[in-house]
Amino acid sequence: MFKKTADYLRGAIEELHHVRWPTRQQAVRLSLIVVAFVFCTAIAFGLVDFVLARLVTLLLSFT
Repeated sequence: MFKKTADYLRGAIEELHHVRWPTRQQAVRLSLIVVAFVFCTAIAFGLVDFVLARLVTLLLSFT
């Protein structure tokens, strides 16, 4: 069991040496893209939630 674990960890470390890591500039740019996308998605879901809440309130006011 310990040999399998050691082999797995050795293989994982070996694979990490093959990874092409992004430069600092690429990491910052991609992080900003992710933050902007999350912000836009949050606004879109917030608007949908607001509209649906108003619609439910309107429908319940008829009863």
